[in-house]
Amino acid sequence: MQSSQRSLRVVLSSSTLPLVLSAIVACGAPARSGGTTSPTGGNTSEGGQSASNSAGGATSGGTSGAQSSGGATQAGGATNAGGTSSAGGATGLGGSTGAGGSTARGGATALGGAPASGGSNAAGGSSATSSGSGGVTGSGGTAGGAGATGQGPCDIYQAAGFPCVAAHSTVRALYAAYTGPLYQVRNGNNTKDIPVGADGYVKISEQDSFCSGAQCTISIIYDQSPNKNDLPKSPSTLWLKNANEAFATDGKLSIKGHTAYGIYVNNTFAHTRDVGYRNNTCKGVPKDDEAESMYMVLDGKRYSQWCCFDYGNATNTGNADGPGTMEAIYWGTSTQFNKGGSGTGPWVLADLEFGMFACDDPNTACATNTTVTADFVTAMLKGPSGNAFGLKAGNAQSGKLATKWDGKRPPGGYTPKKLGGEIILGTGGDGSNTGVGTFWEGAMTKGSPPDSVDDDVQANIVAAGYGK
Repeated sequence: MQSSQRSLRVVLSSSTLPLVLSAIVACGAPARSGGTTSPTGGNTSEGGQSASNSAGGATSGGTSGAQSSGGATQAGGATNAGGTSSAGGATGLGGSTGAGGSTARGGATALGGAPASGGSNAAGGSSATSSGSGGVTGSGGTAGGAGATGQGPCDIYQAAGFPCVAAHSTVRALYAAYTGPLYQVRNGNNTKDIPVGADGYVKISEQDSFCSGAQCTISIIYDQSPNKNDLPKSPSTLWLKNANEAFATDGKLSIKGHTAYGIYVNNTFAHTRDVGYRNNTCKGVPKDDEAESMYMVLDGKRYSQWCCFDYGNATNTGNADGPGTMEAIYWGTSTQFNKGGSGTGPWVLADLEFGMFACDDPNTACATNTTVTADFVTAMLKGPSGNAFGLKAGNAQSGKLATKWDGKRPPGGYTPKKLGGEIILGTGGDGSNTGVGTFWEGAMTKGSPPDSVDDDVQANIVAAGYGK
């Protein structure tokens, strides 16, 4: 969030209109040919898809002009998750034999194998009988989460050399080997850790039993990475003085047949119940101009025009510490400080402090950063070292990621980065507390992976079964 909010609040308190920026010019990104290397770590060009093919369309990029995430051949081939060449491709997330068979916690249609989620074959095998000792249906029943496949998003990042420095989810394990709690709920003075089940998804019966007849809150979101950068409610900040924990039964969804809940943020200028989470003593999160990336899966229908529903890197001061001291994903339609993207939004923007940016030009509605339309959204921010950043978005239920921006960072002190290395969720870096959204999972990495890795992570998210 930006220091300009102070003046914004004065304006709003006087019942006048929000700040409107005036100059509108073309988004000033240098053109790139389809074969050049993306500054954010992949081989994409900066333009991304057209508006008609944004947010997880059938294919990314195209056969002519600028290519979006992944270039002309991407993880999953030409068909989307559910087609004959599943998400992940022939050697994608599950490999040619996939998870299942004799592996524990597997299933007949676990994530990432050769047939897509819901395919007729056993996970990863060419037929049910070819997957080995697990038999026709595998050892774990029906489809599972990360544990069922031997691979979650953070396993994908780790294998590519970009380990997760933080991994948060209220719905599933983001590592195959993770068996700890996903989050903690509070019932009055008592708390209980909510575990991941044997199939890799939240064991929600534990919460239902503990919270029966009461309104629990989510008191801690556990970090599944070795760094243990857990997220409790935010301490006092410039704007958020008394944070609340999210209600534990808000943000309800079905994921591969499991009931789960998210971090439901509904912060408004009334400030009746502001929700925010923060860790100011993180370990291993990139600092200064170190490279990183991050993603989150969120509710595509919940957002606001205000700042800030964020997830990402911030300082530990709770103040607006200047340009480049933050690097976090913002979700919403805010044009409070910059012009946003094209269309009416919502957009995936980068909160870099003193502004949420759709591209490198704060004075124009960035043409490449198109409106995202999906029930469940994958939002991704790429933050390499140097003068570059990238934004991607996609449908968390199908298809691939679309590149929304791939180019230079904004002028005015945003290069080099001056990251603080702490983590926020639901608010801005200074505790700006008027954002709206629902968070279900997210992770942050050391280093900025190439597009092929982003594609594999998106395929894993699609196969997880959001809304199913």
